[in-house]
Amino acid sequence: MILVQFSANFSLFIFSLFGIFLNRRNLLLILMCIELLLLSLNSNFLIFSVYLDDLYGELFSFFILTMAASESAIGLAIIIIYYRIRGTVEINNEYLLKF
Repeated sequence: MILVQFSANFSLFIFSLFGIFLNRRNLLLILMCIELLLLSLNSNFLIFSVYLDDLYGELFSFFILTMAASESAIGLAIIIIYYRIRGTVEINNEYLLKF
């Protein structure tokens, strides 16, 4: 049972990594993929904490949740500022290569 849960979370981790590397055009989708990566890592810590009967996994899970909350708040603030300046959340690499 633990192996099935681990493989499901590992597939979420790989899916979010592919989402980050394959989608380099939209800032909001990149931020969502990073959140999915942290969520899968967090649930793996919780699964192994229950399996090994250890509280350190739950402690790390708590720290990851606080880091993910602060990262999403800062990331959304950056996206809002980027949208106000550029008018879109699409990343335009050709514009950045001019300078």
